[in-house]
Amino acid sequence: MLLFVYMLDKKKIKEKLEIERDILLEELRDMGKLNTETGEWEATPGGLDFPESDQNDMADRFEDFEARSSLIKTLGPRLNNILKALKGLNRESFGKCEICKKDIEMTRLEINPAARTCKQHLEN
Repeated sequence: MLLFVYMLDKKKIKEKLEIERDILLEELRDMGKLNTETGEWEATPGGLDFPESDQNDMADRFEDFEARSSLIKTLGPRLNNILKALKGLNRESFGKCEICKKDIEMTRLEINPAARTCKQHLEN
């Protein structure tokens, strides 16, 4: 019976991971494009409906590009963690801390289904 409960949790975790994956992909596509050669997301400048007419417009566009780049540096690795978790979901090692090999707390997996460490090793 315990195994059955654990299987249900994995199904719930998979659903959460897939939802987060889809949200991240949509956000990343809105801000940039995937470089197929490197596998990395790259920011693209926001489109303007009119040509840049002065330095202020150019500065605003540059600032927007910098913000997009910064956000992609956060979202890209998160997406990679989600994809890695989805790939490893059916492995015996899923839900085990990568450092101490003990079970990751279920409450932690519910909050962060892509967690790779237990709470004790959170900073590593």
